[in-house]
Amino acid sequence: MLEVNPAWLARALALAEQSLLITSPNPRVGCVLVGSQGDLLGQGHTQRAGEAHAEVMALRDAAANGHRVAGATAYVTLEPCSHSGRTGPCCDALIAAGIAQVVVSNIDPNPLVAGQGLARLRAAGVEVQVLPANDPLAIQSRELNLGFFSRMLRKTPWVRLKIAASLDGKTALPNGVSQWITAAAARADGHAWRARACAVLTGVGTVRSDNPRLDVRLLETPRQPALVLVDSALETPLNASLFIACRACTIYASGQNDTKQMALEDRGARVVFLPDSHGKVDLAAMLQDLARREVNELHVEAGEKLNGSLIRAGLVDELLLYLAPKFIGQGLGMAQFGPLADLSQALPLEFKSVQPIGPDLRVLARVVGRDSF
Repeated sequence: MLEVNPAWLARALALAEQSLLITSPNPRVGCVLVGSQGDLLGQGHTQRAGEAHAEVMALRDAAANGHRVAGATAYVTLEPCSHSGRTGPCCDALIAAGIAQVVVSNIDPNPLVAGQGLARLRAAGVEVQVLPANDPLAIQSRELNLGFFSRMLRKTPWVRLKIAASLDGKTALPNGVSQWITAAAARADGHAWRARACAVLTGVGTVRSDNPRLDVRLLETPRQPALVLVDSALETPLNASLFIACRACTIYASGQNDTKQMALEDRGARVVFLPDSHGKVDLAAMLQDLARREVNELHVEAGEKLNGSLIRAGLVDELLLYLAPKFIGQGLGMAQFGPLADLSQALPLEFKSVQPIGPDLRVLARVVGRDSF
Protein backbone atom coordinates (compact mmCIF):
# COMPACT_ATOMS: atom_id res chain seq x y z
CA MET A 1 0.00 0.00 0.00
CA LEU A 2 1.15 3.53 -0.78
CA GLU A 3 2.81 5.19 2.21
CA VAL A 4 1.01 8.44 2.95
CA ASN A 5 2.86 11.41 4.41
CA PRO A 6 0.18 13.44 6.27
CA ALA A 7 2.39 16.54 6.20
CA TRP A 8 1.89 16.82 2.43
CA LEU A 9 -1.88 16.52 2.77
CA ALA A 10 -1.80 19.14 5.49
CA ARG A 11 0.08 21.40 3.06
CA ALA A 12 -2.52 20.72 0.37
CA LEU A 13 -5.27 21.58 2.86
CA ALA A 14 -3.55 24.87 3.70
CA LEU A 15 -3.49 25.65 -0.03
CA ALA A 16 -7.18 24.80 -0.30
CA GLU A 17 -7.92 27.25 2.51
CA GLN A 18 -6.25 29.99 0.46
CA SER A 19 -9.01 29.55 -2.14
CA LEU A 20 -11.78 30.14 0.41
CA LEU A 21 -13.14 33.30 -1.18
CA ILE A 22 -12.66 32.61 -4.88
CA THR A 23 -13.83 29.16 -6.01
CA SER A 24 -17.61 29.44 -5.54
CA PRO A 25 -19.54 27.46 -6.68
CA ASN A 26 -16.67 24.99 -7.10
CA PRO A 27 -15.12 23.28 -4.07
CA ARG A 28 -11.98 24.60 -2.38
CA VAL A 29 -9.19 22.20 -3.30
CA GLY A 30 -5.42 22.11 -2.85
CA CYS A 31 -2.84 19.90 -4.57
CA VAL A 32 0.82 19.15 -3.85
CA LEU A 33 3.13 17.17 -6.17
CA VAL A 34 5.95 15.28 -4.42
CA GLY A 35 8.92 13.56 -6.06
CA SER A 36 10.21 10.08 -5.29
CA GLN A 37 12.86 11.56 -2.98
CA GLY A 38 10.28 13.46 -0.98
CA ASP A 39 10.95 16.77 -2.69
CA LEU A 40 8.27 19.34 -3.47
CA LEU A 41 7.77 19.64 -7.22
CA GLY A 42 4.66 21.79 -7.55
CA GLN A 43 1.64 23.05 -5.68
CA GLY A 44 -1.54 24.97 -6.30
CA HIS A 45 -5.17 25.53 -5.41
CA THR A 46 -8.38 25.88 -7.38
CA GLN A 47 -8.95 29.26 -9.03
CA ARG A 48 -12.17 31.07 -9.90
CA ALA A 49 -14.96 29.11 -11.58
CA GLY A 50 -14.00 28.48 -15.18
CA GLU A 51 -10.29 28.71 -14.44
CA ALA A 52 -7.75 26.02 -13.53
CA HIS A 53 -8.35 23.50 -10.76
CA ALA A 54 -5.79 22.67 -8.08
CA GLU A 55 -4.19 19.77 -9.95
CA VAL A 56 -3.60 21.80 -13.10
CA MET A 57 -2.20 24.69 -11.05
CA ALA A 58 0.24 22.30 -9.35
CA LEU A 59 1.32 20.87 -12.70
CA ARG A 60 1.85 24.39 -14.06
CA ASP A 61 3.86 25.30 -10.97
CA ALA A 62 6.11 22.28 -11.42
CA ALA A 63 6.67 23.09 -15.10
CA ALA A 64 7.42 26.73 -14.29
CA ASN A 65 10.12 25.59 -11.88
CA GLY A 66 11.61 23.10 -14.37
CA HIS A 67 10.52 19.98 -12.46
CA ARG A 68 9.60 16.71 -14.16
CA VAL A 69 6.60 15.10 -12.48
CA ALA A 70 6.61 11.63 -14.09
CA GLY A 71 6.52 9.09 -11.27
CA ALA A 72 5.54 11.68 -8.67
CA THR A 73 2.80 11.49 -6.04
CA ALA A 74 -0.09 13.94 -6.04
CA TYR A 75 -1.69 14.83 -2.70
CA VAL A 76 -5.14 16.30 -3.35
CA THR A 77 -7.82 17.34 -0.85
CA LEU A 78 -10.67 16.19 -3.13
CA GLU A 79 -10.93 13.49 -5.77
CA PRO A 80 -9.69 14.77 -9.17
CA CYS A 81 -12.69 15.47 -11.37
CA SER A 82 -13.51 13.17 -14.27
CA HIS A 83 -15.99 15.28 -16.25
CA SER A 84 -15.77 18.21 -18.60
CA GLY A 85 -17.57 21.22 -17.22
CA ARG A 86 -16.10 24.71 -17.23
CA THR A 87 -12.69 22.97 -17.40
CA GLY A 88 -11.38 19.58 -18.53
CA PRO A 89 -11.01 16.46 -16.35
CA CYS A 90 -8.21 16.80 -13.79
CA CYS A 91 -7.72 13.03 -13.59
CA ASP A 92 -6.77 13.04 -17.28
CA ALA A 93 -4.27 15.85 -16.69
CA LEU A 94 -2.57 13.82 -13.94
CA ILE A 95 -2.49 10.71 -16.11
CA ALA A 96 -1.03 12.60 -19.06
CA ALA A 97 1.66 14.07 -16.81
CA GLY A 98 2.76 10.60 -15.70
CA ILE A 99 1.74 10.90 -12.05
CA ALA A 100 2.29 7.49 -10.43
CA GLN A 101 0.39 7.81 -7.16
CA VAL A 102 -2.54 9.91 -5.99
CA VAL A 103 -3.62 10.41 -2.38
CA VAL A 104 -6.97 12.14 -1.79
CA SER A 105 -8.66 13.34 1.38
CA ASN A 106 -12.28 12.93 0.19
CA ILE A 107 -14.21 11.37 -2.66
CA ASP A 108 -15.99 14.03 -4.71
CA PRO A 109 -19.74 14.02 -3.85
CA ASN A 110 -20.64 15.41 -7.27
CA PRO A 111 -22.65 12.66 -9.04
CA LEU A 112 -20.72 13.50 -12.22
CA VAL A 113 -17.54 12.36 -10.42
CA ALA A 114 -18.28 10.30 -7.26
CA GLY A 115 -15.45 7.80 -7.65
CA GLN A 116 -15.16 7.95 -11.43
CA GLY A 117 -12.05 10.09 -11.25
CA LEU A 118 -10.34 7.52 -9.02
CA ALA A 119 -11.53 4.69 -11.28
CA ARG A 120 -9.97 6.33 -14.34
CA LEU A 121 -6.72 6.89 -12.49
CA ARG A 122 -6.59 3.23 -11.42
CA ALA A 123 -7.46 2.07 -14.94
CA ALA A 124 -4.46 4.04 -16.19
CA GLY A 125 -2.19 2.27 -13.72
CA VAL A 126 -2.04 5.04 -11.12
CA GLU A 127 -1.92 3.85 -7.52
CA VAL A 128 -4.70 5.55 -5.54
CA GLN A 129 -5.36 5.88 -1.84
CA VAL A 130 -8.25 7.62 -0.09
CA LEU A 131 -8.08 8.68 3.54
CA PRO A 132 -10.55 7.02 5.92
CA ALA A 133 -13.57 9.24 6.53
CA ASN A 134 -12.63 9.61 10.20
CA ASP A 135 -9.08 10.76 9.50
CA PRO A 136 -8.62 14.29 10.93
CA LEU A 137 -7.37 15.63 7.57
CA ALA A 138 -10.33 14.08 5.75
CA ILE A 139 -12.68 15.71 8.26
CA GLN A 140 -10.99 19.10 7.87
CA SER A 141 -11.10 18.88 4.08
CA ARG A 142 -14.80 18.03 4.18
CA GLU A 143 -15.51 20.86 6.64
CA LEU A 144 -13.88 23.31 4.26
CA ASN A 145 -16.35 22.23 1.57
CA LEU A 146 -19.39 21.44 3.71
CA GLY A 147 -21.58 23.65 1.54
CA PHE A 148 -20.48 21.84 -1.62
CA PHE A 149 -21.12 18.46 0.00
CA SER A 150 -24.53 19.67 1.17
CA ARG A 151 -25.54 20.89 -2.27
CA MET A 152 -24.42 17.70 -3.96
CA LEU A 153 -25.81 15.21 -1.44
CA ARG A 154 -28.85 16.98 0.10
CA LYS A 155 -29.66 19.25 -2.87
CA THR A 156 -29.78 22.24 -0.52
CA PRO A 157 -27.15 24.76 0.59
CA TRP A 158 -25.48 24.67 4.00
CA VAL A 159 -27.48 27.24 6.00
CA ARG A 160 -25.54 29.31 8.53
CA LEU A 161 -27.55 31.68 10.72
CA LYS A 162 -25.50 34.70 11.87
CA ILE A 163 -26.75 36.63 14.89
CA ALA A 164 -25.19 39.48 16.89
CA ALA A 165 -26.71 39.77 20.35
CA SER A 166 -26.19 40.84 23.92
CA LEU A 167 -25.30 38.21 26.50
CA ASP A 168 -28.97 38.00 27.46
CA GLY A 169 -29.90 37.16 23.87
CA LYS A 170 -31.26 40.48 22.61
CA THR A 171 -30.52 41.56 19.05
CA ALA A 172 -32.04 45.04 19.25
CA LEU A 173 -33.85 47.45 21.54
CA PRO A 174 -37.68 47.30 21.58
CA ASN A 175 -37.70 50.12 18.99
CA GLY A 176 -35.51 48.04 16.66
CA VAL A 177 -32.22 49.93 17.16
CA SER A 178 -29.31 47.48 16.94
CA GLN A 179 -26.26 49.49 15.83
CA TRP A 180 -23.99 48.53 17.36
CA ILE A 181 -24.43 45.75 19.92
CA THR A 182 -21.09 44.15 19.09
CA ALA A 183 -17.74 45.88 18.60
CA ALA A 184 -15.80 46.58 15.40
CA ALA A 185 -13.73 43.37 15.52
CA ALA A 186 -16.85 41.19 15.58
CA ARG A 187 -18.39 43.14 12.72
CA ALA A 188 -15.25 42.68 10.62
CA ASP A 189 -15.22 38.98 11.43
CA GLY A 190 -18.84 38.74 10.38
CA HIS A 191 -17.93 40.27 7.02
CA ALA A 192 -15.30 37.54 6.59
CA TRP A 193 -18.02 34.93 7.00
CA ARG A 194 -20.19 36.81 4.51
CA ALA A 195 -17.32 36.82 2.04
CA ARG A 196 -16.91 33.04 2.07
CA ALA A 197 -20.61 32.42 1.41
CA CYS A 198 -22.15 32.02 -2.02
CA ALA A 199 -25.14 34.12 -1.00
CA VAL A 200 -26.45 36.25 1.86
CA LEU A 201 -30.12 35.88 2.85
CA THR A 202 -32.33 38.37 4.66
CA GLY A 203 -35.99 39.26 4.97
CA VAL A 204 -37.94 42.28 3.84
CA GLY A 205 -38.53 43.25 7.48
CA THR A 206 -34.80 43.75 7.98
CA VAL A 207 -34.58 45.71 4.74
CA ARG A 208 -37.38 48.04 5.75
CA SER A 209 -36.21 48.59 9.33
CA ASP A 210 -32.41 48.70 8.91
CA ASN A 211 -31.90 49.37 5.17
CA PRO A 212 -28.67 47.30 5.18
CA ARG A 213 -26.32 46.84 2.25
CA LEU A 214 -25.36 43.29 3.27
CA ASP A 215 -22.26 43.31 1.12
CA VAL A 216 -18.63 42.76 2.11
CA ARG A 217 -16.93 46.06 2.95
CA LEU A 218 -14.71 45.49 5.98
CA LEU A 219 -12.17 43.35 4.16
CA GLU A 220 -10.92 42.97 0.62
CA THR A 221 -12.75 40.33 -1.38
CA PRO A 222 -12.45 39.24 -5.02
CA ARG A 223 -16.21 38.87 -5.30
CA GLN A 224 -19.43 39.84 -3.57
CA PRO A 225 -21.79 37.07 -2.47
CA ALA A 226 -25.16 37.09 -4.17
CA LEU A 227 -28.14 38.51 -2.29
CA VAL A 228 -31.28 36.52 -1.50
CA LEU A 229 -34.36 38.24 -0.13
CA VAL A 230 -37.56 36.74 1.29
CA ASP A 231 -40.32 39.22 0.46
CA SER A 232 -43.74 37.59 0.25
CA ALA A 233 -45.68 40.67 -0.89
CA LEU A 234 -42.87 42.40 -2.85
CA GLU A 235 -42.58 45.27 -0.39
CA THR A 236 -38.86 45.92 -0.94
CA PRO A 237 -38.27 49.66 -1.47
CA LEU A 238 -36.82 50.44 -4.88
CA ASN A 239 -34.26 52.75 -3.26
CA ALA A 240 -33.06 50.12 -0.76
CA SER A 241 -29.33 50.19 -0.06
CA LEU A 242 -29.01 46.50 -0.91
CA PHE A 243 -29.15 47.46 -4.59
CA ILE A 244 -25.92 49.48 -4.30
CA ALA A 245 -23.56 46.51 -4.59
CA CYS A 246 -23.02 45.04 -8.05
CA ARG A 247 -24.12 41.43 -7.50
CA ALA A 248 -26.83 38.96 -8.35
CA CYS A 249 -30.06 39.52 -6.40
CA THR A 250 -32.93 37.04 -6.13
CA ILE A 251 -36.20 37.95 -4.42
CA TYR A 252 -38.53 35.14 -3.38
CA ALA A 253 -42.18 36.11 -3.16
CA SER A 254 -45.55 34.44 -2.77
CA GLY A 255 -48.01 36.99 -4.17
CA GLN A 256 -48.13 38.44 -7.66
CA ASN A 257 -47.63 42.18 -8.15
CA ASP A 258 -46.74 42.71 -11.79
CA THR A 259 -45.98 46.41 -11.50
CA LYS A 260 -43.66 46.01 -8.51
CA GLN A 261 -42.06 42.92 -10.04
CA MET A 262 -41.16 44.85 -13.19
CA ALA A 263 -39.77 47.71 -11.10
CA LEU A 264 -37.61 45.37 -9.02
CA GLU A 265 -36.40 43.60 -12.13
CA ASP A 266 -35.45 47.01 -13.54
CA ARG A 267 -33.20 47.35 -10.48
CA GLY A 268 -31.47 44.09 -11.50
CA ALA A 269 -33.34 41.66 -9.25
CA ARG A 270 -34.70 38.29 -10.28
CA VAL A 271 -38.15 37.65 -8.79
CA VAL A 272 -39.16 34.04 -8.10
CA PHE A 273 -42.65 33.08 -6.89
CA LEU A 274 -42.68 30.14 -4.48
CA PRO A 275 -45.87 30.34 -2.38
CA ASP A 276 -46.66 27.82 0.34
CA SER A 277 -50.15 26.85 1.52
CA HIS A 278 -50.23 29.79 3.97
CA GLY A 279 -49.45 32.51 1.47
CA LYS A 280 -45.84 32.83 2.56
CA VAL A 281 -42.65 31.90 0.73
CA ASP A 282 -41.99 28.16 0.74
CA LEU A 283 -38.61 28.24 2.46
CA ALA A 284 -37.76 24.59 1.80
CA ALA A 285 -38.50 25.01 -1.90
CA MET A 286 -36.41 28.20 -1.86
CA LEU A 287 -33.36 26.28 -0.59
CA GLN A 288 -33.82 23.66 -3.28
CA ASP A 289 -34.02 26.40 -5.91
CA LEU A 290 -30.87 28.03 -4.54
CA ALA A 291 -29.04 24.71 -4.78
CA ARG A 292 -30.06 24.48 -8.43
CA ARG A 293 -28.55 27.96 -8.80
CA GLU A 294 -25.25 26.57 -7.41
CA VAL A 295 -25.39 28.11 -3.93
CA ASN A 296 -23.20 26.09 -1.56
CA GLU A 297 -23.15 28.18 1.61
CA LEU A 298 -26.10 30.40 2.49
CA HIS A 299 -25.28 33.05 5.11
CA VAL A 300 -28.42 34.31 6.87
CA GLU A 301 -28.59 37.77 8.46
CA ALA A 302 -32.24 38.33 9.23
CA GLY A 303 -34.62 39.28 12.02
CA GLU A 304 -36.20 37.14 14.68
CA LYS A 305 -39.25 36.28 12.55
CA LEU A 306 -37.41 34.85 9.54
CA ASN A 307 -34.83 33.24 11.84
CA GLY A 308 -37.66 31.56 13.71
CA SER A 309 -39.36 30.42 10.51
CA LEU A 310 -36.13 28.80 9.26
CA ILE A 311 -35.55 27.05 12.60
CA ARG A 312 -39.17 25.94 12.87
CA ALA A 313 -38.98 24.43 9.38
CA GLY A 314 -35.80 22.52 10.31
CA LEU A 315 -33.72 24.31 7.67
CA VAL A 316 -30.86 25.73 9.78
CA ASP A 317 -27.56 23.84 9.91
CA GLU A 318 -25.51 25.97 12.26
CA LEU A 319 -25.53 29.22 14.21
CA LEU A 320 -22.80 31.84 14.09
CA LEU A 321 -23.35 33.90 17.24
CA TYR A 322 -21.53 37.06 18.31
CA LEU A 323 -22.28 37.75 21.96
CA ALA A 324 -21.49 41.16 23.44
CA PRO A 325 -20.65 41.46 27.16
CA LYS A 326 -23.73 43.50 28.00
CA PHE A 327 -27.33 43.04 29.15
CA ILE A 328 -30.13 44.86 27.35
CA GLY A 329 -33.20 43.56 29.14
CA GLN A 330 -36.32 44.12 27.07
CA GLY A 331 -35.73 43.94 23.34
CA LEU A 332 -35.93 41.77 20.23
CA GLY A 333 -34.74 38.20 20.46
CA MET A 334 -32.65 35.90 18.28
CA ALA A 335 -35.46 33.80 16.82
CA GLN A 336 -39.22 33.82 17.21
CA PHE A 337 -40.73 30.34 17.34
CA GLY A 338 -42.64 28.13 19.74
CA PRO A 339 -43.88 28.02 22.41
CA LEU A 340 -42.53 24.53 23.04
CA ALA A 341 -44.58 22.10 25.07
CA ASP A 342 -41.49 20.36 26.46
CA LEU A 343 -37.76 21.00 26.73
CA SER A 344 -37.15 17.89 24.64
CA GLN A 345 -38.46 19.88 21.66
CA ALA A 346 -35.65 22.44 21.92
CA LEU A 347 -33.25 22.75 19.00
CA PRO A 348 -30.29 20.49 19.88
CA LEU A 349 -26.90 22.12 19.29
CA GLU A 350 -23.27 21.19 19.71
CA PHE A 351 -20.51 23.74 20.14
CA LYS A 352 -17.97 23.63 17.32
CA SER A 353 -15.88 26.56 18.54
CA VAL A 354 -15.94 29.36 21.08
CA GLN A 355 -13.50 32.21 20.55
CA PRO A 356 -13.05 35.80 21.78
CA ILE A 357 -13.26 38.34 18.96
CA GLY A 358 -12.18 41.66 20.42
CA PRO A 359 -14.35 42.26 23.50
CA ASP A 360 -17.07 39.94 22.18
CA LEU A 361 -17.45 36.18 22.00
CA ARG A 362 -17.95 34.20 18.80
CA VAL A 363 -19.81 30.93 19.17
CA LEU A 364 -20.19 28.48 16.30
CA ALA A 365 -22.89 25.97 17.23
CA ARG A 366 -24.07 23.23 14.89
CA VAL A 367 -27.49 21.60 14.89
CA VAL A 368 -26.89 18.03 16.01
CA GLY A 369 -26.82 15.60 13.09
CA ARG A 370 -27.08 18.18 10.33
CA ASP A 371 -23.65 17.28 8.91
CA SER A 372 -24.37 13.54 8.66
CA PHE A 373 -24.99 13.33 4.93
